[in-house]
Amino acid sequence: MEIEDDPERTDTEEMEFVSGFDEAFGLNNFLGGKLMRRRQIAAESSSSGQGGTEVNLNLALGGAPSSSSSASAVPEREIPDHDSHNKRPKVHSFSLDWDNQFASASLENDSYDFLGKGYNINQGSFKNEFHYLSPILNDRKSENITDSSNGRDIKEGEVRMDLTDDLLHMVFSFLDHINLCRAAKVCRQWRTASTHEDFWKRLDFENRNISLLQFEDMCRRYPKATQLNLNGTPAIYLLAMKAMSSLRNLEVLIVGKGQLGENFFQDLTGCSKLRSLIVNDATLGNGIQEIPIYHDQLRHLQIVKCRVLRISVRCSQLQTLSLKRSSMAHAALNCPLLLDLDIASCHKLSDAAIRSAAMSCPLLESLDMSNCSSVSDETLREIAHTCVSLHVLNASYCQNLSLESVRLPMLTVLKLHSCEGITSASMTAIAYSYMLEVLELDNCSLLTSVSLDLPRLQNIRLVHCRKLIELNLRSVVLSSIKVSNCPSLQRISITSNSLQKLVLQKQESLTTLALQCQSLHEVDLTDCESLTNSICEVFSDGGGCPMLRSLTLDNCESLTVVSFRSTTLVNLSLAGCRAIISLELNCPFLEHVSLDGCDHLERANFCPVGLQSLNLGICPKLNSLHIEAERMVLLELKGCGVLSEASINCPLLTSLDASFCSQLTDDCLSATTTSCPLIESLILMSCPSVGPDGLSSLRWLQHLISLDLSYTFLTNLQPVYDSCLQLKVLKLQACKYLTDSSLEPLYKNGALPSLCDLDLSYGTLCQSAIEELLACCTHLTHVSLNGCVNMHDLNWDSDAYQLPVPTTDMGLSSDLPNRLLQNLNCVGCLNIKKVTIPSVAKCLHLSSLNLSLSANLKEVDLACYNLCFLNLSNCCSLEILKLDCPKLSSLFLQSCNINEDAVDVAISQCNMLETLDVRFCPKIHPVSMGRLRAACPSLKRIFSSLASM
Repeated sequence: MEIEDDPERTDTEEMEFVSGFDEAFGLNNFLGGKLMRRRQIAAESSSSGQGGTEVNLNLALGGAPSSSSSASAVPEREIPDHDSHNKRPKVHSFSLDWDNQFASASLENDSYDFLGKGYNINQGSFKNEFHYLSPILNDRKSENITDSSNGRDIKEGEVRMDLTDDLLHMVFSFLDHINLCRAAKVCRQWRTASTHEDFWKRLDFENRNISLLQFEDMCRRYPKATQLNLNGTPAIYLLAMKAMSSLRNLEVLIVGKGQLGENFFQDLTGCSKLRSLIVNDATLGNGIQEIPIYHDQLRHLQIVKCRVLRISVRCSQLQTLSLKRSSMAHAALNCPLLLDLDIASCHKLSDAAIRSAAMSCPLLESLDMSNCSSVSDETLREIAHTCVSLHVLNASYCQNLSLESVRLPMLTVLKLHSCEGITSASMTAIAYSYMLEVLELDNCSLLTSVSLDLPRLQNIRLVHCRKLIELNLRSVVLSSIKVSNCPSLQRISITSNSLQKLVLQKQESLTTLALQCQSLHEVDLTDCESLTNSICEVFSDGGGCPMLRSLTLDNCESLTVVSFRSTTLVNLSLAGCRAIISLELNCPFLEHVSLDGCDHLERANFCPVGLQSLNLGICPKLNSLHIEAERMVLLELKGCGVLSEASINCPLLTSLDASFCSQLTDDCLSATTTSCPLIESLILMSCPSVGPDGLSSLRWLQHLISLDLSYTFLTNLQPVYDSCLQLKVLKLQACKYLTDSSLEPLYKNGALPSLCDLDLSYGTLCQSAIEELLACCTHLTHVSLNGCVNMHDLNWDSDAYQLPVPTTDMGLSSDLPNRLLQNLNCVGCLNIKKVTIPSVAKCLHLSSLNLSLSANLKEVDLACYNLCFLNLSNCCSLEILKLDCPKLSSLFLQSCNINEDAVDVAISQCNMLETLDVRFCPKIHPVSMGRLRAACPSLKRIFSSLASM
């Protein structure tokens, strides 16, 4: 529906107001050009006879809304699509129509900041703010619809979007003045709604180029405005004088960045409702005269960074006064109710002037005189005697203050940053402030000792106190301590029932720490290099921290013997503590421990702990280990080369990595398998001390599925066959002492029936043993024969590789079984010359074959239906390549001597090949890349070192 304008205001007046205010806010350049261009396009379309659906959004800059007879036609590309249903749709965000109609108003690229939340109209960020939109009219040619608001007929094809007054009022309440002006250009209803006085009680013209004429119009239209910001406007003096004479309800006035004459302050009395006055970065009067500020109702006054010689303030109701960073040499105050006085950085105020100003305000509760270098102890003493209710004092950067004879019993906040006169003697005076809650002593360079017993102290800061040696704090409510960059600090004693977190990082000289903190949960002592072993008593049970959960002692390089007995500790970090040789943890709830960099650790005792995983592989000198951990599932001892004594009692342990534990004996392995029966993965790589007795103890591991015995001196695998009946993965890399008959139980007696992954890389098994293994163990899915020097041709067409023929009960032969082999790796087998895998080999599951680095390989003939990956890189003797592999997707021929014709023929049968690598192939030239693509149209990537295709 459409709202009629106020009868006292014509459309022309309204638009003149909007246009003028646009100019003040700098919006004409933003909207004017686009609107003029859109009008020009619409006019050209209308004159050329191009028809189109009318969009009645009343976008004219002046005058009444356009009627159907004079409405500009909108180009077809700007007309949104609408459905043909004549009903009011219920929505939860801006519709397509909303966006397009805003586009017609040249606002499609503009983001709106609603209450500082950064909403964007085009992104539909106002979800659930609007529930109904106006009817969207259809394109039915013979139907006219009556507007419910005023009964007039809406023309055929006309698109309208009407909101109720209440809904529009609610929406516009989120807009600032700039966006209200933009909204006013949409239509008459929006213009009327946007100029409602509810939205203009606070007038903000900060840094705006508004003229006196425009401002007078604003004052005439909104005489009930209560807040006005003229900071940074031109002709600030004239605008301020006009505001005080026109806006009689003004409560808050902000001016600045200009010159204010004496008349401005004289006329303040005429603003009887003024409660707050802020003057920022201005010249008051002519800069050499006294400025009087008299007002009986003023509550808050700020004269900040102003240039004035003298100032006199007589305001009987004034409560807060700030003269911060102003240049006055004298300030006369007559403000009996003043509670808060800020004279920070008033460098020209003398000691006597400061004393006179503060003592004239007997009810003063907060005083900021930081950076007033002339203030003395005597002035502060007089202020303390007069202002008995003073609670907050900021005397930072006051070099002459020592506080030695000052008593401030009611003080709750005291800030003394960079006060060179503050020494340990000053603490006696501060101790009299028994109400003190916040104390800040940063950069007090002469302070050597702080000892305070204050029952209400909650927060203390000591940063860059270079000479501070000792800190003693006693307060039951102390909750925050900031101690940093105090290089001489040696002793700390803290008593508190409220402190939960203590951070004392980089206190290089700290040697003694005494804590009685009943609620302390977290302590960080990183880089406290001088801490001794006695620190362990502080954080153990009975040490004064009964609730401690997290302790960080990183890089505490003086610790050698660490022992903690705690029933609350959950997290412990000892990273970088390189001097530790002995560690004993009796912490049943300990879940995380970090020992990175503890490379001198020799003895470790974890009895008991709540750890689920532990990595001791970073402790190469560890020789004695005892662990009791009921929840541990993962233990890594990789690299503990001198570990000879180990007692591991972890009933839930599933994975144990003892790689390179060269001193680990059969007795230790037997004890571990007995106490840890749930182990599933056991890695004993490079454990030469493990023998048959240790392997026989694996019978206790009924769930063992993965065993790694690589790089051991084993000669007999029978204990493994007898004990590990569920084994699925067996790794025997570089087991060069295994005989050719060691694997016979696998392919003759059916040992390890669940085995699917076998790694025999770098072994010395003969060719016949390998052939029988591949022929008979059809259940293997992954086989690695990398670097097997005794392996020759891999010819699965020969009798040696033929599958055994199963027979039925009647003695008749049945169909040959399929091999389950999926991955075969024969990398670096120098004696292989020919690889043949025909279809009769039944390798229907083989998907990956790696023959790279087989330098003498000349011929490869494969017929594998499911082969996807084939690597023949660095097979420099390769000449013949035959592929019947319809699913091959990746073929690597890097550094092969094969010619173009052979590759062309080979890949022509690979209809799914996507990746081909022929880099460094001397017989394949760049011009052949197109030929290869033609031979295999499915190719997506060809890698060539000579040219990229």
